[in-house]
Amino acid sequence: MTETELIRGLRTADEAAFKELVNRFQDSVYNTSLGLIQNTADAEDIAQEVFIQVYKSIHQFKEAAQLSTWIYRITTTKSLDFLRSKRRKKRFGFIKSLFGEDRALVVDPEDFNHPGILQERKEEAAQLFTLINQLPGNQRAAFILNKVEELSYKEIAAIMQTTEASVDALLQRAKKQLQKKIAEMPG
Repeated sequence: MTETELIRGLRTADEAAFKELVNRFQDSVYNTSLGLIQNTADAEDIAQEVFIQVYKSIHQFKEAAQLSTWIYRITTTKSLDFLRSKRRKKRFGFIKSLFGEDRALVVDPEDFNHPGILQERKEEAAQLFTLINQLPGNQRAAFILNKVEELSYKEIAAIMQTTEASVDALLQRAKKQLQKKIAEMPG
């Protein structure tokens, strides 16, 4: 089924088209959300919400962009909205929520599970994702879309509705902040 046929089928509420949509995009939607949220249950919920929104708002889709770009944009927006809703009013409330009163890490790296990360690298990956979580929302989204989902600057710019230069700036700031945080880590 071509993208045009898929869109046409979705617009006519064709069940086969919806199944094709889910089969075609479920991994990228789930992995993008999981990369941003780092909680499997929440990422699954967001993935379901994304497909429901795509189904309900397919008539608003302008075919000037690719369907995948639109779906990534919805996924990123829903994931970042979810994270924002969890944040406390204080500026560093989200970061503090990762740690207990004694500043011990609450998120257990042993429980971190992201597809594509080898078992022996899970603890290292969990620590890195903890640092990525501390990045501002747009930097975090650009970083995940580029480094985890391996999207180009052009694709990220379309998803985030910004310029490639802005994506480059976001990624440069994210890398700089991550390098600084890694250097500050004990051991």
